Amino acid sequence: MYKRSDFPDGFTFGASTAAYQIEGHSFGGAGRTHWDDFAATPGNVVRAENGAKACDHYHRWESDLDLVQAAGFDVYRFSTSWARVLPDGRGAPNPEGLDYYERLVDGLLERGIRPFATLYHWDVPWFEQQNGGWEGRDTVWHFADYAEAVARSLGDRVKHCVTINEPLTIVNAGYISGDHAPGRRNPLRAFRVAHHLLLAHGASLRRLGVLVPDAEVGPALNLFPVIPRGRADVRLAARIEALVNRLFADPILAGRYPRPVQRLLSLYRRTLRAGDLGLIGQPVDFVGVNHYSHIIVERSWLPWIGFRLVRSTDPNAMHTDMDWQIEPRSFLDTLTWLRERYNNPAVYITENGAAFDDHVEADGSVRDADRRDYLEAYLFMLHRAVEAGSAIRGYFVWSLFDNFEWALGLSKR
Repeated sequence: MYKRSDFPDGFTFGASTAAYQIEGHSFGGAGRTHWDDFAATPGNVVRAENGAKACDHYHRWESDLDLVQAAGFDVYRFSTSWARVLPDGRGAPNPEGLDYYERLVDGLLERGIRPFATLYHWDVPWFEQQNGGWEGRDTVWHFADYAEAVARSLGDRVKHCVTINEPLTIVNAGYISGDHAPGRRNPLRAFRVAHHLLLAHGASLRRLGVLVPDAEVGPALNLFPVIPRGRADVRLAARIEALVNRLFADPILAGRYPRPVQRLLSLYRRTLRAGDLGLIGQPVDFVGVNHYSHIIVERSWLPWIGFRLVRSTDPNAMHTDMDWQIEPRSFLDTLTWLRERYNNPAVYITENGAAFDDHVEADGSVRDADRRDYLEAYLFMLHRAVEAGSAIRGYFVWSLFDNFEWALGLSKR
């Protein structure tokens, strides 16, 4: 088992959460979000659960932060809720919401824990969604206004900030599969949403740079290897990889879209405008990496799909309770790819972890040998990446709590 001393001086360990998944959203002056609507639609969420109460972190934050301190974490990565700060997505801030985050940040600092904020972890204010949400370009600038409100309130104490969390998941689950809010199934709109999310990253990065010039700011991207099932699938896997990893990493870290995406975006002349890539490609202070597994693809003979996902090629492969294959080597491969392709940017592992079907025993303990094995295996690969020269500054486990796991409700531990 690794010790802190096995990692470089200044390397930080922490835990991550997201506002809508833990805070509870039916109090504190928070506005309605598109997730409230999505969860209220029958069939969208397991057991018809929602984030109205979630972990009640809004009221229990003091004892929750005591848990963070007792666990020995250096950093706590939380997200601010757009709809709690700006209930309509625009206009005057909600003093009660900002006061809550002020207390949370002060509570962290009092306990010697560094606050690490995320501006957007998937909750669009209802009014903003009704006016187009991420499909509309105006939402980009409303989001930047929200980032400014957070910076003016917390920027004197919060010096690390993620702009957008997992834009790929927002696009894929929200606009292609429809499994997440807002529940769209329109791949053509999805590319417009992807571009607007990238613009929102750039716009908020610029605002934060002006208001909190000593802050370190970057995106959190979910990155993973895309593996071909066989030789015949190699070119397919390369195209899929461009549409998932490089769709967001290339514009942010290289100032351009990958070629397959450029061809698609040529259909959207009104979407991609002069100056957009300059805004998106501003230098970032770090890249957050969320990593859980890899995907395996093979060609499909259904012409309107073109490919299908393969669960595993190994009959002995282990999976988490999310049905994600446990393959620590994919973690190392992802970090190596990031180092080699983008000239070794500074990296925080902003999410890594596993759900398992464990239980609380009569004595209050949890026998979580599977999770211990998982974390040790991934930390082993993390350590190898550091030894190979990857500029990794910290590792945050997902998640601090069992929480509202979006469309899966409270069913995952």
